[in-house]
Amino acid sequence: MKRNPAVGGTARTGRAVAAAAVLAVVATGCGHSAAPDDPEPTSSAPDVPGQVSVKVSDIDLAITDAVAHLDASGNGTLTMTIRNGSGTPEHLDMVGTPEAGRGTLVGAPGKRTGMMTEAGILLMPHSSVTFGGTLGPAVRFSSVHGVTAAHTLPLALQFGVARLVHLTAKVAAR
Repeated sequence: MKRNPAVGGTARTGRAVAAAAVLAVVATGCGHSAAPDDPEPTSSAPDVPGQVSVKVSDIDLAITDAVAHLDASGNGTLTMTIRNGSGTPEHLDMVGTPEAGRGTLVGAPGKRTGMMTEAGILLMPHSSVTFGGTLGPAVRFSSVHGVTAAHTLPLALQFGVARLVHLTAKVAAR
C-alpha cells in the first residue's frame, strides 16, 4: 500500500482521517475542510432541498434530485444526479450523515464514469452520473438518524477536488 507522508501512514489511513473530519463537521453542522489558502467554494441554492451547485477553482459540480429513501429503521439509499461540468475528473469519496453516520458507496459495474476507484466514485469531466437504480453507482444507508421535521436529511459529501459539500436531501419513505 502506498504511504501518505502528509499523514504519516498509508493512503487508507489518510482517507480514514479525512472521513473522521467530515463526520465531525456533519455532527456539529459547522466548519469546512479547506485550508486557509484554498479558495472558498461557492454554491447556489443551498436552501433548496435536493440540490446544490458548487464552483471552486477548476471544478463545476451540480447535484440535483437528491432524495434519501429511508425505512423506519433509517436503512435505505440515496438517489441523486451529479453533473461534473468541468474538464477535471472528480471523485465522490464519502457521504456523511448526522450523528456520525455514513453512507456506503457502491460503484457502477463495468463503466468508467460511476465506477469505484481507490479515490471513490469516478466522475469523468463533462459527464453526469445518476446514483441509484439498478445500473448506476449507489449510496446505501444503515441506521441513519437526523431526519428533520421538514423531512430532509443534512449530508456532507466529500469530493477529491471540490472538498466538502453540504447538501440537504429530501426524505421519502421506503
